[in-house]
Amino acid sequence: MNVSDLNHSELRSLLKSTGLTLQTGPFITHIQSSISSVSENIALLYADHALAEDNGFADFHVQLAPPGNLRHWFRPQVLFSFDNRIPFKPLPLDQAFPMLEWGMNWCVSGHSHQYLILHAAVLEMQGRAVILPAPPGSGKSTLCAALANRGWRLLSDELTLISKAGGALVPLCRPVSLKNQSIQVIRNFEPTAVLSRAVRDTVKGTVAHMKPPATSVAQSQLTAMPAWIVFPKYQAGAETQLAMQPKSRAFMQMIENAFNYSLLGAQGFHMMTDLIDRCDCYDFTYSNLDEAIAVFADLTPPAI
Repeated sequence: MNVSDLNHSELRSLLKSTGLTLQTGPFITHIQSSISSVSENIALLYADHALAEDNGFADFHVQLAPPGNLRHWFRPQVLFSFDNRIPFKPLPLDQAFPMLEWGMNWCVSGHSHQYLILHAAVLEMQGRAVILPAPPGSGKSTLCAALANRGWRLLSDELTLISKAGGALVPLCRPVSLKNQSIQVIRNFEPTAVLSRAVRDTVKGTVAHMKPPATSVAQSQLTAMPAWIVFPKYQAGAETQLAMQPKSRAFMQMIENAFNYSLLGAQGFHMMTDLIDRCDCYDFTYSNLDEAIAVFADLTPPAI
């Protein structure tokens, strides 16, 4: 049963009462909220995701609710809670759905050390995957959204999960987070893409989320093997340029984008070394998405 099998009234009622058990990749998240923007965006962006069996088990139990104080009369807010703990300060009520997405990322990156976790997008084509690690503002999500709309299978926009058993990339297919000018760029690039309403004045500026392709969600159980690591950088007016990067420098940059590398100790080092050995590594500068797509289509598998 998928989220789309519920009408909006049923979905909203479930979220308000017993909660929704949402399957995203290897994780089950139990979500409760009476906030209308949360139910509306789950209906829109998670329509193709499966509902997990409600047997009381979930990896994460989260709730979004207004704080119980008088502030809601003049400046409504929302609180995110995880296992009945509140890890973050409240945000304006209008930011409830972005807060859910950020909170779900925090749950995975902070509590799922059965994987090596990178802050990186990952997409796959013909059995080979490209990892796009990058700090915020680099154009990672814009490039990720464009590739996902041109036939690449989306495994994740924000968190790359690397299995300890064999180094496979585990899908965590969820909405793509677009910020500021990237929102209109993707609307122009792919007018059929389904985007949520833009939310302004968040800590990341204006934010909207793109619904992941249904085919990518349907293949969320299929892992992929890494072939390329590409460090993207959007630069207005820049020529499209793909340049091979030394593996030693790629290793250090990957560590900077890893959430739990140090926590995993020697195992983290060996997993990162194995990942770098498997992949060709590049710096990629772009300003034109069509040219970027063409470059990725011409990537050749690493020599073994």
